[in-house]
Amino acid sequence: MTIKDTIAAISTPMGEGGIAVIRISGGGAVAVADTVFRSKMKLAEVQTHTVQYGHIVDPADGERVEEALVTVMRGPRSYTAEDVVELSCHGGLVSVRKVLELVLASGARPAEPGEFTKRAFLNGRIDLSQAEAVMDLIRSKSDKAFKSALRQVDGSLSRKIKSLRSQLLALMAHIEVNIDYPEHDVEELTGAHIRGETSEALNQVRGMLSSARQGKILREGIVTAIVGRPNVGKSSLLNALTQENKAIVTDIPGTTRDVIEEYVTVNGIPLRLLDTAGIRETADIVEQIGVSRSRGALAEADLVLLVLSGSEPLGEDDRKLLDELDGKETLVVVNKMDLPQRVELDEIRARYPEDRIIRISVQAEEGLEQLEQAVTQLFLSGQVEPEDMTYVSNVRHIHLLQKAQGSLEEALEAAGSGVPIDMIQIDLRNAWEELGEIIGDSVGETLIDQIFSQFCLGK
Repeated sequence: MTIKDTIAAISTPMGEGGIAVIRISGGGAVAVADTVFRSKMKLAEVQTHTVQYGHIVDPADGERVEEALVTVMRGPRSYTAEDVVELSCHGGLVSVRKVLELVLASGARPAEPGEFTKRAFLNGRIDLSQAEAVMDLIRSKSDKAFKSALRQVDGSLSRKIKSLRSQLLALMAHIEVNIDYPEHDVEELTGAHIRGETSEALNQVRGMLSSARQGKILREGIVTAIVGRPNVGKSSLLNALTQENKAIVTDIPGTTRDVIEEYVTVNGIPLRLLDTAGIRETADIVEQIGVSRSRGALAEADLVLLVLSGSEPLGEDDRKLLDELDGKETLVVVNKMDLPQRVELDEIRARYPEDRIIRISVQAEEGLEQLEQAVTQLFLSGQVEPEDMTYVSNVRHIHLLQKAQGSLEEALEAAGSGVPIDMIQIDLRNAWEELGEIIGDSVGETLIDQIFSQFCLGK
């Protein structure tokens, strides 16, 4: 890709809507827009960050194609740090495609997925961690995930990484002076000093990694499988949590034949709910496929909600499931507490602590709040405040922080073993470079292309 190209793409979802936005960016953005836009003034003459009313026309014959508002934002004060023009026209498949075709015919080329944000990175307006946070912002499934991503877009993680790299760079520079100019009157580095500085950096990296689990949950949600034998209320629980009739509910066992997937937010935490077919031995071929898929969802799940019927004694299928879930993060949901209770709770308590056993009645709408609190407590200990800290959630960032942690641990061990300081500096430099990859200071073009290819078109 050459940065001199002028690119264009539709930046709003395709389909019917109030408006649609076509974004143009690059050195020729204003000239391209002037070719298809007619108003009282040429866009080349208007002030930056102003909106003009007019019409989109076909340059070939002057025919009016659309009514539009056009926003001009000259670089570097724009999203990409280049000249950016946004054409806002009526939403609709025909109109927006026609406008884009005229823009492309006038000298722009189609933008690649994520290319606008990629240009913002390449032009130095944002670093790589901020760019990746843009996609987290778009994909946020809860208010807390949105706020956490917004903090990273604003540079909260970048500032921490840059500060940490500055500390390491100062330590490496001090070591370098002692190596290269031993005859000069400079402070001699002692093992204690190196250990102290390295320990401080290591603690900061460990602190960021400690938020990784919470961050991953906020970013991706908790994959939650609702399992149990047929007719215990799994689909009813899904409907109650989503507050919609997503799953068919009948008294006939085996109604659910496939895995139904829905997202729901519980106390600000996104749950990816998987309502599964009842797990039992069956001769029904179709139901067997459903049971097989249920076991697949079970293997994928971060959390299992095992639904039992409180109005019936534990059956053989229930006990097999209890055995199968050994070692999985599980909450036992005893449903139908509004009916006379016959379930053997002592047998369940022998396997799970009391706070993992939640008694509910979906029919009477009782106990659901306690279930939501149990999920929150289990995964986040009830303490998630994105306003107060930066959550590391990106898998690439976590991997690089783990590598930096390993390098710093090696440096710390070497400093305590009397290893020459020039050898210690190798580990410190490795950590410095690994942290730099997070913000894009030391990262290859192939990785950059791979990261931005995951973005949506027009962003």
